[in-house]
Amino acid sequence: MSSKLNDMSKKSNLISCLFIVLFSFSGKADVFAEKSSSIYQLQIFQLSNKAQETRLDAYLKNAYLPALHRFGIKSVGVFKTIEKDSSANLVYVFVPFKSLNDVNKLSQKLKNDVDYLNNGKEFIDVPYNNLPYIRMQSIILEAFAGMPSFATPNLTSPKSERIYELRDYESATAKIGLNKIDMFNKYEIDIFSKLDFNAIFYGQVISGPKMPDLIYLTTYNNMADHETKWKAFGEAYSKVNKLPQYQNNVSHITSTFLRPTEYSDL
Repeated sequence: MSSKLNDMSKKSNLISCLFIVLFSFSGKADVFAEKSSSIYQLQIFQLSNKAQETRLDAYLKNAYLPALHRFGIKSVGVFKTIEKDSSANLVYVFVPFKSLNDVNKLSQKLKNDVDYLNNGKEFIDVPYNNLPYIRMQSIILEAFAGMPSFATPNLTSPKSERIYELRDYESATAKIGLNKIDMFNKYEIDIFSKLDFNAIFYGQVISGPKMPDLIYLTTYNNMADHETKWKAFGEAYSKVNKLPQYQNNVSHITSTFLRPTEYSDL
């Protein structure tokens, strides 16, 4: 009898230990989940004429954004290049997701959304010889740890006057690219924040045409506001830029000036 009681006691202690371990791991999983970074999709449409732009606007405004809103994605950004020419008439669509799984689910959700299919019919069902755009690309990004979620800009000017700057930083190797991201997380994001650059997002490209690569988007009331803030940034950044551990971590920078459409959420 005593032997059986001892065995039962041992089993009870083992079960208790297992519960403690499981609870401990569950708690840690919750902590990691809270700190996980958002996933962003940046779609870029290249257009050749005004008719394509009008059709794309109607699709985004009346079909695509309303569908995303129904799916719980409330803040979608639509931006256009300010200086347009034959090679740079571009429309950018920024969509924030909680996970890669949510990105994968979106196309199926759209296929099953009757309102989306009806409202976007003139864009979705066009024939091959009446294209609504020249080409479209999709870039997937993971938010930086220093800013794990996107933000809505706090601007006072009308959308027609605002300047958004999309900056694209390429690096020579993946390791060097991570070094630049570390520089952002430890120093640059803080400088941007203190100077009220109103950043919408910072993201590492995890799937795109140029890798290793990072992209971020800052916003301004107007071009004068942009110039004033970048001058202040240069002064604050000068010391950080001289740190030996962060030398030569960017091989090419592309800067694109954008303006939000009137129907953009951001």
